[in-house]
Amino acid sequence: MNSTRFIETVERAFAALAPTSGVAGVGDAGAEPSLGGKLLYAGELDQTGRALVVAANIGGAATLAATGDPVAQRQAVHDGVVDFLVTSLDEALRILKNEIRKTATVAVCVAASPASIEREMAERGVLPDLIFAGSEGDPRNSLEFGGSSESIQVKAASGTDSFLQWHVEEAPARWMPKLDAIARGFLSEDSWPARWLRLAARYCGRTSESTRVLHCDPETARKIIGGISEAVKRSEIAVPVRMSAVIDGQTVIAVASPTAERPVKD
Repeated sequence: MNSTRFIETVERAFAALAPTSGVAGVGDAGAEPSLGGKLLYAGELDQTGRALVVAANIGGAATLAATGDPVAQRQAVHDGVVDFLVTSLDEALRILKNEIRKTATVAVCVAASPASIEREMAERGVLPDLIFAGSEGDPRNSLEFGGSSESIQVKAASGTDSFLQWHVEEAPARWMPKLDAIARGFLSEDSWPARWLRLAARYCGRTSESTRVLHCDPETARKIIGGISEAVKRSEIAVPVRMSAVIDGQTVIAVASPTAERPVKD
C-alpha cells in the first residue's frame, strides 16, 4: 500500500469512527470532539488494521489490536502505530483500563492471534465500545460481542466523495503547517475535520509529510482550494501546491505556483 493510499485509508477510517462519539468533546461545551474514554477493538494488525489504529489514535480512543506476526509487531512499534506490545490480554487490559480512566489516547497490541484474543475476551466478558468490522469487501471480526458494542465499517471511496488533497514537493516541514492553517480557517474549530488536520501528521508520520487529505463538503473544498491558491499568489506560500478534489462528480485539479495557477478538469 503506497503512502498516499494509506493516508486515504486512515482518513476513511477516521470518518467512520468520528460519528460514534455522541458528545461534542471531552470537557467544556464547544471543545474539540474526541473518542477519549472509548475502547476500540481493531482485530488483526495487518495493513487495514494499522490504518484503523492510526485513525483511532487521531480520534483519541484507546485501542486494542492483535497479531501473531513478529514482523508486523516490530513494524507497528517502530512506526509508532502502537504504544505498547504485550504478550497477554491481562497486560493489555491493565494498560487500557488506566488510560481509559484518564480519557487518554493509547494503542496496545497483543502478540497473539486475534482468534485466541477474541475467545478470551468473550470468556472474560470484555466488551469494547467499538469493534472494527472491516472495510467494504473485506469483512472481519465476525465475533459477536453483543451488548452496546458498535460495529464500525470503513466504506470504500465513492466517485461523489469530496475528497480533497494537497501536496508539496519542496520543504514540506516548512510549508505544510501553513497550508494546514489555511485549511483549518475554513473549518469549525470544534469539528472532527479540524481535529483530523491538527493531529493527522503526528500519527501518520512520514507518510503524511508532504500530502494531506480531507473529507469535506464540495463548498468547503472549493474554499480551501481558493484560499491556498490566494496564499500562493500573494507569495505567503513560496512553493508550488498541487490540489485535487472530487466536486459535483468531477475530479478538479488545481496547481498553484508562485508564478502561475493552472486549473484543470479531468
